Amino acid sequence: MTHATPPAELPFAYVGGDPSLDLVNTADWSEAGPFRDRLSSYERFTLWAEGAGVLTRRQGERLRAAARAHPRRANAAFDRVQQVRRTLQTLFTAAATGGVTESLLAQLNPPLAEALAHLTLTTKGPRAQLAWRGLGEDLTSPLWPVVWAAARLLDSAEAARLRVCAGVDCGWVYVDRSRNGMRRWCEMATCGNLAKTRRRSARRQSAAV
Repeated sequence: MTHATPPAELPFAYVGGDPSLDLVNTADWSEAGPFRDRLSSYERFTLWAEGAGVLTRRQGERLRAAARAHPRRANAAFDRVQQVRRTLQTLFTAAATGGVTESLLAQLNPPLAEALAHLTLTTKGPRAQLAWRGLGEDLTSPLWPVVWAAARLLDSAEAARLRVCAGVDCGWVYVDRSRNGMRRWCEMATCGNLAKTRRRSARRQSAAV
């Protein structure tokens, strides 16, 4: 994908169909790794989490205040975010191409165990409800529902609908919920249109020879 604005100003896009996929999609991916990274800081991560519905605005503000008060802890939490994102990118790409292995899944088990240690049952009126104890207080807490979402997705029938965008040096992942199962692009407005432009250019060059 081609973007004209600096990485810190690139908007987040929530097109994957799941927050764990959208976390992967905070960067573009090439064989060399992530680039045009939208997660330039811990603060940016909390803003992404708000947009993904993982945090409320109040929780995000509380975490940003804690990060300012404890910059070393925030840096460590941000390192953890980047590690988990890379694990998810590897796993989802493998799942989309039919190459998930036990060793790949094992990389997700430690953050999954950490997340589940904070998952608890509570009440909401007359009903029981799952909730995350410490969400918005622990600096790594936005990762908990993301990792849990990833595990549920990989264990679901929708894992067979995981796709990697066909765009050059994009690497974004998504669940293909189209009726015919033929979705090729993360977004038609970006990678899809860019591919069309490249095809037209190639046809013009061929006609000129």
